[in-house]
Amino acid sequence: MARAIWSGSISFGLLNVPVKLYSAVARRGIALREIRESDSARIKHRRVAEGTDEEVPYEKIIKAYEITKDRYVPLSKDELASLDPKKTRAIEVQDFVEIAEIDPIYFDSPYYLGPADGAEKAYSLLAQALERSGKVAIARFVFRNKEHLAAIRPGDGVLTLTTMRFADEVVPPDELDDVLPAEKPKIGKREIEMAEQLIDSLTRDFDPTLYRDEYREELLAMIERKAAGEDVVAAPQEEREPTKAPDLMAALEQSIADVRSKREGEPAKKPAAKATKKRTAKAKAKKPAAKSGSKTSAKKRASSRAKAKSSK
Repeated sequence: MARAIWSGSISFGLLNVPVKLYSAVARRGIALREIRESDSARIKHRRVAEGTDEEVPYEKIIKAYEITKDRYVPLSKDELASLDPKKTRAIEVQDFVEIAEIDPIYFDSPYYLGPADGAEKAYSLLAQALERSGKVAIARFVFRNKEHLAAIRPGDGVLTLTTMRFADEVVPPDELDDVLPAEKPKIGKREIEMAEQLIDSLTRDFDPTLYRDEYREELLAMIERKAAGEDVVAAPQEEREPTKAPDLMAALEQSIADVRSKREGEPAKKPAAKATKKRTAKAKAKKPAAKSGSKTSAKKRASSRAKAKSSK
């Protein structure tokens, strides 16, 4: 049975909803120890002063901010404690916003909020009101000696709280040298349409059970085999040669054909290698039609001039 890791209350306006906080994720990492290969002796890490082999007791260690190389501003434990956020049990709602307005980059760790004893009606009221309004509550609260920004939203009758990053913690992409290209590349209308068609063909309802941690599964399988006494031979890693940038249209056409083949069980039809030349040839084939149209227009203009002279 899940245990509450924090308790408090959601407050906004005059409403106060006592709640309990539960972790919404189960960390599935595999804990690995460091040992000496020859005799499996455990490796211990010591706190040693730089430049010496002297081990420093924990109570003699303080925090410091490095302003330049080897220059620090020391901060005592009492000084840091004086800046700790005021411990409170209130999740104070600041605003209500549309969920679509929040960029997922701001979301951090998810938790469940459950009602405290006797607060079931108030909790259910808040959950239903949020669900009917389609809004998300943006709140602040102190958790583990740190003030957090959080989003509260309903899901299947349960309130979830997701801690959020503050605005200055998110780096704007225009501040990164290698993210945005120096010149915006020109993309043809046909290429965009083909890319949208590929996206549509791969679109499905989201099912989180379809996506697994394959590395963790393989590591567990290897541990089980070795624990059973089986010799495990590591497969050599293949070095992949860098590939040239593909022709976008050919790659899109082949991708769509592969998806159709997978969905319909039919063999994929490879597009012609020189698809661009075919499109150019088709465009040229249309030109005579344009010329014949222009000749017809010229005949009509000549006929009109002849009629005008005869009427004079």
